[in-house]
Amino acid sequence: MPQSLPTVIVSAPVPPDLRSAIEAACRIVDVPIGQRLDQAVSAADREAARGVLCTVRTPMNADALDALPAVSVVSNFAVGYDNIDVPRATRGGVLVCNTPGVLDRAVADLTMGFVICLARDMVQGDAYVRRGDWLKGPAPLTADLAGKTLGLLGMGRIGRMVARRAQAFDMRVVYHNRNRDTPSEELGLAAYRSRDELLAEADFLSVHVPLSAETRGSVGMREFAAMKRSAYLVNTSRGPVVDEAALIRALQEGRIAGAGLDVMEREPLDPASPLCAMPNVVLQAHAGSATVETRRAMMELAVANLLDALAGRQPRAMVNPAVRDGMGAAHA
Repeated sequence: MPQSLPTVIVSAPVPPDLRSAIEAACRIVDVPIGQRLDQAVSAADREAARGVLCTVRTPMNADALDALPAVSVVSNFAVGYDNIDVPRATRGGVLVCNTPGVLDRAVADLTMGFVICLARDMVQGDAYVRRGDWLKGPAPLTADLAGKTLGLLGMGRIGRMVARRAQAFDMRVVYHNRNRDTPSEELGLAAYRSRDELLAEADFLSVHVPLSAETRGSVGMREFAAMKRSAYLVNTSRGPVVDEAALIRALQEGRIAGAGLDVMEREPLDPASPLCAMPNVVLQAHAGSATVETRRAMMELAVANLLDALAGRQPRAMVNPAVRDGMGAAHA
């Protein structure tokens, strides 16, 4: 392979055909998913690397970025990028890319799946049949979705798609967002509420905010105390947005009726967690985007972002476009 090809570090599950596309333009250094690049990559490859393709399990903090002095792009195989120190990347002239848009439908579908499972108690209903309890009599009654209020904490692309799905079930949809979504309000998709009003009204509170210093632990005991005791929490965003200890306490004390969680503070979730023993909690393994079609689309975008940036073309999805526009600081 010609030595003139730029070196890229790949720490993501790239399908063979997309890997071939990278190999046609780059020299690949493979690193197991989740390993620290500043420890798993040789000094020579760290010096040579110009790009990184990784998942949210790969820490790209200041130490990792400092150890990769020639890197000009980090392409994250995810819409979230809380694994990356974006301010440090921007100061160093490193473009950060992600994969927004292509996973919105899949996450919205899973969100509504949680709502349906919780309202109709479908997980326990399945167990009821498997245990043979149906032979002893009918299962307990559950609840309709029609007329119930879905509260969206965050009204971005995914929130809007969840709202559309909820309307098909004749649910009322209200939302709170840092910025008003006037077009959605005008379309009758959702009505704006203050944060406290949202908590008080929602029969289902669905969280759709990114993880940041501001949002970390922002759904905690105060929020659970403000919710109806009959209300459910659904989180398909990021686990640390919810104070997990407070959630467990709220569930144990009956402050809320239950929860649907695709994400947790620490993943994989320890099966010894109290959440795993609660019949009113539905759990998934961070599977919001885990469909064949969606993961393929995400990887196509992540690879295209990487190759476009290295070739001097504008990537489709950039977290810190000021770097691309030449407004960032010079490369460290």
